[in-house]
Amino acid sequence: MKYCLSVFVLALALVAPTTLAQYSQGSVKVEHPWSRPTPPGTPMGVGYMRISNSGSSDITLVGAATPRAGSVSIHETSMHDGVMRMAPVRGGLPIPAGTTVELKPHSFHLMLEKLKSPLREGESIPLTLSFDGADDMQVELNVAPLDGQTMMNDQKANHSGHSMDHSGH
Repeated sequence: MKYCLSVFVLALALVAPTTLAQYSQGSVKVEHPWSRPTPPGTPMGVGYMRISNSGSSDITLVGAATPRAGSVSIHETSMHDGVMRMAPVRGGLPIPAGTTVELKPHSFHLMLEKLKSPLREGESIPLTLSFDGADDMQVELNVAPLDGQTMMNDQKANHSGHSMDHSGH
C-alpha cells in the first residue's frame, strides 16, 4: 500500500504542473494555459486557457506576445453552414466582471503566428497577455497533446494542414 501511494504521489507531482497551472494578478486569474506540439516547419501554434475576472469592472484581452512567435492574435473558430471558419476577434475578447472566458479548441484561442521553432511536448512557452482594464500578465503555455493523443492523431485538429476558411483575415 505504501508503495502504491508513493507511485500515486509521484505521478500527481509529474502531472500537477501542467494541469493545475494558474496565475493571479489583481482581479484576473489565468488557469491552465497550454498549447499543442507543432510538427517541424509548421508556422502556427495555438494557445488555450481560462481567464477569470473577479473584479467589478469589465476587462478585455486585447493581445498577447511571445518571443517564440512573430506575432500572436486572438481568433474564434465557429461552424457556419457545415464549414469550420476561423476569424480574428476584432477589438479584443471581453471578459465581463464576475465571469470566466475559456479559450479552447473550436472556440476562442490565441494564434501564435510565424513560429521561430516547433513547439515541443513538455516545454513551457513564455507569454505576455495584454488587457484593457487590467495590467499585463506573464504566463507560460505548457505544451501538451490534446486529451493525451499523440501528435500524429492531433494533427487533424491542429492548425497545421487544416482546411478551415480563413476568409476573415
